[in-house]
Amino acid sequence: MELREFLTILEEDPVVAAVKSEEGLERCLQSSCGIVFILYGSILTIGPIVDRVKAAGKVAMVHLDLLEGLSAQNVAVDFIAQNTRADGILSIKPGLIQRAKAKGLITIQRFFLLDSIALKNIPHQLSQNGADLVEVLPGAMPKAIAQLAASIQKPIIAGGMIRDKEDVTRALGAGAVGISASNETIWGL
Repeated sequence: MELREFLTILEEDPVVAAVKSEEGLERCLQSSCGIVFILYGSILTIGPIVDRVKAAGKVAMVHLDLLEGLSAQNVAVDFIAQNTRADGILSIKPGLIQRAKAKGLITIQRFFLLDSIALKNIPHQLSQNGADLVEVLPGAMPKAIAQLAASIQKPIIAGGMIRDKEDVTRALGAGAVGISASNETIWGL
């Protein structure tokens, strides 16, 4: 999948389903969300999980840091690229982002906005690895999202602590292009 196509899907439906279990995956596959962040699984199950997402006509993004049985090394990215039909990965690790880019996967680097120093360091970190998109957590911080959007030239997805339509509206209004949520009531917005 090309990044342009991914961004078009995100523009048409800015809510991304973040799934943490088989039950969540089942419900997600019935939702209107076009993009799925897979936040669970193992080296043994990730291929079939991705296949189910793809069979439902959805974009499959694997959170590499949360998979059991894979280490935070380039070979983990190689495994995903060679043994699944995943469209891309999410990670907090810049080295994995770089490797995934080299393998032609869409990349989303996840950042935790713990304090003003973390917010200030994001542009520098992005300049070194070239992630396609950024996911910031918690996503219910519109002022921080607006500040980050003004300082980087990357699309931002806001995730974590998104509880209702007001949180979605505020994050999108602050400059996020999408919202990732495991809260299933958000998926239908």
